[in-house]
Amino acid sequence: MKSKSSKAVKPRKAKNAAPAAKPKPPATKASAPPREPADWRATAFARIRKMILGADPEMVEENKWRKPSNPAGVPTFSHDGIVCTVERYKTSVKLTFANGASLPDPQKLFNSSLEGNLRRAIDIREGETVDASAFQSLVKAAVARNTTAKKR
Repeated sequence: MKSKSSKAVKPRKAKNAAPAAKPKPPATKASAPPREPADWRATAFARIRKMILGADPEMVEENKWRKPSNPAGVPTFSHDGIVCTVERYKTSVKLTFANGASLPDPQKLFNSSLEGNLRRAIDIREGETVDASAFQSLVKAAVARNTTAKKR
């Protein structure tokens, strides 16, 4: 007796089944700034990145919030929570501190997003510099705030 030839049968999809969601790619550790043409913003970013990482040896740098309009994502620096993000715009490099409103800023580095109850930002425009010592103190204060908040 001959048996029927065995063919691979494809499983059928249910008629009303929702399409399977694509898993989000995990945030990747950024080992270097995204490769872009060198201009003042890239130079400012490299300088700021060095100061942030120098302020806290346990700082984690990741690129988050990737989207078609920004495939490289947003450089995000964390230690027990987000410390700050760095975004490059046409006229400035913006450093946004997640909990900046609760941080001491005796040198008045924050110059943007001053009206909010949570975040504060520093806009750096072409030709401007940031006081390295004051900036690193701000980063250290943000890390201390995150570490204290995590222990609660």
